[in-house]
Amino acid sequence: MKLLNKLFILTATAIAISSCQGDLLDTKPYDKASSGSMWSNENFCTMGVASIYATLREGYVAKEAYLMEAFSVGATCRDNDYPLLAGTASIGSGIFSDYWKQHYAGIYRANDAIVHLPDAPISESVKGKLLSEAKVLRAFYYYKLNAVFRGVPYYNTPMELDQADKPRESEENIWNFCIQDLTDAINDPNFPDRIAAGKAEWGHVTKSVAYALRGKIYLWTKEWSKAEADFRKVGELGHSLFQDGYKQLFKEANEQSDEAIFSLQCIDNNGSTYGNSMSFRYGGRTTFGSCWNTMLASVDFVETYENIDGSKFNWDEYIPGFSSLDIKDREVFFLRNTDPATVKAQYREIGFDGTEEALDDMVKKIKAKVDGRLEKLSDKAKALYLPAGNEARIKAAYDSRDPRLAQTVITPYATYDGSGNSVDHTFTSRWPYYGADTDYPYDLRTDTQSHLYYLFRKFVAEGSSEMTNREQSPIDLPIIRYATVVIGLAEALNEQGKTDEAIEWLNKVRQRAGVALLNSNTATMVQGQEDMRVRIQNEFRWETAGEGVDFYEELRWKTWKESKFNNADGTAGMKDVWGTITYPYTWGGDQYYVWPIPKHETDMNKSLTQNSGWN
Repeated sequence: MKLLNKLFILTATAIAISSCQGDLLDTKPYDKASSGSMWSNENFCTMGVASIYATLREGYVAKEAYLMEAFSVGATCRDNDYPLLAGTASIGSGIFSDYWKQHYAGIYRANDAIVHLPDAPISESVKGKLLSEAKVLRAFYYYKLNAVFRGVPYYNTPMELDQADKPRESEENIWNFCIQDLTDAINDPNFPDRIAAGKAEWGHVTKSVAYALRGKIYLWTKEWSKAEADFRKVGELGHSLFQDGYKQLFKEANEQSDEAIFSLQCIDNNGSTYGNSMSFRYGGRTTFGSCWNTMLASVDFVETYENIDGSKFNWDEYIPGFSSLDIKDREVFFLRNTDPATVKAQYREIGFDGTEEALDDMVKKIKAKVDGRLEKLSDKAKALYLPAGNEARIKAAYDSRDPRLAQTVITPYATYDGSGNSVDHTFTSRWPYYGADTDYPYDLRTDTQSHLYYLFRKFVAEGSSEMTNREQSPIDLPIIRYATVVIGLAEALNEQGKTDEAIEWLNKVRQRAGVALLNSNTATMVQGQEDMRVRIQNEFRWETAGEGVDFYEELRWKTWKESKFNNADGTAGMKDVWGTITYPYTWGGDQYYVWPIPKHETDMNKSLTQNSGWN
């Protein structure tokens, strides 16, 4: 078992024994008595610092990355219960208070360690290392608060609930406090540069985390040369891009690659709660354990993926006349084949060994389903259906794209190695769903069978051997990885006017992805700094889709209205793959770029001022 998970379990046990409180995370991790004794020896000090890491397991902090992915460009949530997307958010919306409380719980724990460790009876080397870990984690929690609230109360000592009465610090001051914590850690000779894969301590924050996080903060403060220096330092400490395939990067076997800088460690230990629920929320009913596909890949986002030669994707180049059809009529291009000879040959090829009569019956029923869909379309659309070639035509529009698309998203008529009733099968995403996910033709079954949506492939278990509990995936969740550092370095260089060098760095990510390099052909020629700025932003979105990190960059770039809401033109929302809106997004106003201070907090602390546009 990973060391940090052992420490989480031990710390949780210690906290439970030493406290009679109910929900400890609502206030603080342990009572006065336990806090005083926690720092009495090295083992307790180590557990005390482990409790700071435990906050990463809170949903909005790191563990449920899909929650923040719902706000990112790459995804949408089928539950339609996010006020920020519906334009109905208020100061009383639960997301704001939950996010606030979860991150301040980590800050409280970090403060407790930072205040008590200097007097702990342990060696100076261990003390320095633990102090630096606590400071880096405190900086991380404040970083995430400041990114959305733009100025919060700053506490650097543990306090009682009735002592939480400080006014907000400015956004600038919070960034400076974070930078100071990270600089202290970087300057500590007892703090390791990084920890090698396979070491028991792997997963602890290190100087490479501190440099990467400080570099990200410098992007917020627009101190481009400082960001450049910090991002370069991360590479000098030995981090590099994983070269054995983008898809494989997100498998358990490779979670300690040189690309990993800061991750939430996860395990699947037959009933433990130390895994993550990404596979459960992203996977469909033919994923091991029968999952819910709560989060889906955004249709608008999928269409941004370039062709493999770096040119912009255009439906009309693959299907002439696609964009001139009414949106609902475009469904015709996504329907499955019904030509008997073609369908029979396809199903025999994938292993169907039943009787000819059984095959005829299957083909007949499939045709009836397709005919039912065709009846809802215009005569013009019906005439465009190809009984023997519909699948190949639509599949071609995805097969020649940036390879990260197929490795991130299950596109129409792509296959997925899943599990039906714990029996492994290769499933195919077809429309309409025939109704047999444990028998031929093994259609991919979702929890949304009346619609055709894009399901995520990234973070989703394949077969039945990758996990034992559908809600406890053992795959570590990346919080900071080297690809985002490289993209951040490219941004820092470009903003300094060093666009040619920025191109070189961004091409490292594109080369790993297998897409055409910038400046390698007419389509990829960079037309100056502004063009490069947009390319960098797109690269970040394609590279990190599904990871729950893009939203923060959209806020920083101030592109969220444009990228998530299509400039509030009424065309954004959750959609079937051909573009029909299931439910729309509504832009609530430019105040959405800065979250409101939660009502619960302003009610308790009268010194807190509210952000503009929220009341």
